[in-house]
Amino acid sequence: MLTTLTVIIFLITYFVIMTEKIDRALAAGLGGVAMLIVGIYDINKAFLTYIDWNTISLLFAMMLIVIITSQTGVFEFVAIIMAKFVKGRPIPLLIVISTLTAVGSAFLANVTMVLLLVPIILTIVRMLDIPAIPYLITIIIASNIGGTATLIGDPPNIMIGQAVEHLTFNAFITHLSPIVLIIYAVVLIYLIAIYWPKLQVDTIDQKKLASIKASNYLKLTPALPKSIFVLLLTIAGFVLNPILHIDLTSVALAGALLLLLLTHDEYKPDEVFKQVEWGTLFFFVGLFMLIGGLEEVGVIDELARGMVFYTEGDLPKTSMLILWMTGILSGFVDNIPFVAAMIPMIIEFKDYGMTNLDPLWWSLALGACLGGNGTLLGASSNLVVAGLAAKEKEHINFIEFLKVGFPIVIISLGISSVYVYFRYLLNFTM
Repeated sequence: MLTTLTVIIFLITYFVIMTEKIDRALAAGLGGVAMLIVGIYDINKAFLTYIDWNTISLLFAMMLIVIITSQTGVFEFVAIIMAKFVKGRPIPLLIVISTLTAVGSAFLANVTMVLLLVPIILTIVRMLDIPAIPYLITIIIASNIGGTATLIGDPPNIMIGQAVEHLTFNAFITHLSPIVLIIYAVVLIYLIAIYWPKLQVDTIDQKKLASIKASNYLKLTPALPKSIFVLLLTIAGFVLNPILHIDLTSVALAGALLLLLLTHDEYKPDEVFKQVEWGTLFFFVGLFMLIGGLEEVGVIDELARGMVFYTEGDLPKTSMLILWMTGILSGFVDNIPFVAAMIPMIIEFKDYGMTNLDPLWWSLALGACLGGNGTLLGASSNLVVAGLAAKEKEHINFIEFLKVGFPIVIISLGISSVYVYFRYLLNFTM
């Protein structure tokens, strides 16, 4: 009975979020509280077990850094430099911004990368008077693809790397970056084909852009060098994470508090806090509570367990099923709790006589990260971009994103299937 009730609450909440009849943060919050009211779990378990405060804190800290840094005009400065580099041409701009997002997301947390780039691209599209949505959706998709390539690029990879000692930072680059490069190239061509008709800019806007001096947008106050210093210091902390062994959230919080301290004479902390995307943060809280309900009653665990019985321990079949099941489900259910449920299940496969589990780990990583492009709810970076865009009156429609993102997931998983089969599974089928 409790399991049925949990699934009903989840489906109703998800439907409301999809149809966007009410604010998604409110919808997720109502769904999460409904889990508490009907007794699926108590408030202590919600706060101590199911709400991922590491993710919430990381987002909060990076929002603070971006808010203060944006006051200095540095994002406008970078935006104008980038726009001039491509001479205001929309398609080259799409290629540049998506490539920058993909590469950056491989070596930073992809959430961090989108927090940095969204303010820049919103500034550029206003200057050129072109639609923002194609660029925002491209940033989401590129961040999830790029984050697949490394251990630190996406939370599921971090979780897998922590669970399996020999899957190091270098191992992820060696095994996943080749296929990520291929998928990125194919998806970029697909995105260009979709958005080509929508991305046109007249010569007047280009001439206007050419006449703008990027340096005029910089506010030459003490906060400018301080913001750039702390931003670069925080990014360096992310990149050096494998060496420093300091978790990303701690690095981000240290950077945010240091910047608040250094700039408090110019930007009062109370005023900075008012600009935080609280709606996005509360949406994450509600979403974690919803997924926690499914986890509490064993729905996610049963999905993973059923897969074991279905494949009967056959490695190639299991690997492909993990890839596709994780990829499809990660588009609709946050991939973090699903990966958390899958990790112990894959470890148990040793009891079925599987001595080499690496193909399963790479299938799980590819499915979880690439599947995040399926819907706006598929990955943390998706929700962050949607929240930042909404604040600037650029609404990313759930269905519009689904129409672009879901075919990309199918393409990505298809390419990944060929890669996994020929690199890891061919010997097991001969």
